[in-house]
Amino acid sequence: SYNDACRIPGTGTGMAPCSILDSAGGIWKFNADKLNQGFKDGTRYATGIKNAVGTFWNTKTNSLFVTAHGRGQFHDFYPQFYTAKQSQEMPAEAIYEVHEGDDAGWPYIYYDQFQNKKIQAPEYGGDGKKVGGEKAIDPTVAFPAHMGPNDLLFYTGKMFPAKYRNGAFVAFHAQSAELKKGYLVAFVPFVNNKPSGKWEIFADNFAGIDLVKPSGPIQHRPCGLAQGPDGSLYVCDDLNGSIYRIAYKK
Repeated sequence: SYNDACRIPGTGTGMAPCSILDSAGGIWKFNADKLNQGFKDGTRYATGIKNAVGTFWNTKTNSLFVTAHGRGQFHDFYPQFYTAKQSQEMPAEAIYEVHEGDDAGWPYIYYDQFQNKKIQAPEYGGDGKKVGGEKAIDPTVAFPAHMGPNDLLFYTGKMFPAKYRNGAFVAFHAQSAELKKGYLVAFVPFVNNKPSGKWEIFADNFAGIDLVKPSGPIQHRPCGLAQGPDGSLYVCDDLNGSIYRIAYKK
């Protein structure tokens, strides 16, 4: 979860520009009607997005939303700027609303959810305070660090109460040292196509252990989400291959 791929080997300095962005760290668009495509057949839709594992086309906004994993290891490489605690608690994981041509700024910046600012990465002259990425898009939603958002889904069903309609579910397959919480499904309420309140824990305890005082291995890690025809929510687990169905009855 660090920035090694864009760091000059043996140094603490980042490549400028980072050479991998021509084929990674972004979203590429392909023609759905064409078979046997390779990478060269795609066109870059957006860039500067680290580990965009979860993607969802929101038909209400007619736009793409993606999850992004934040980078890490601030204290390991830059102890002059970051404490070990800050390294555990930053930077934010995020959801971005992405339009063609957008740049979210990775690896040159990260989002500090405590300052609510885009901060220059230390590989590129940052010190934990210097802002950067004036042209980079802002996150739509910011979450605690290192939770690993691996999928998102905007709910359009009618089984769940009205508050869930058009809101976003997010599957996290890791945990936050700050919250001592993780391996959960979160919910972000949306009204008029914008986040309308704080995110909340929707389904928890997939880990099967106490994350404050762990006594054994993690049992399950939420990874994927799907909505059933009846409006139920399916959650898959990438550790033991389980699939959970979550339904609501009045």
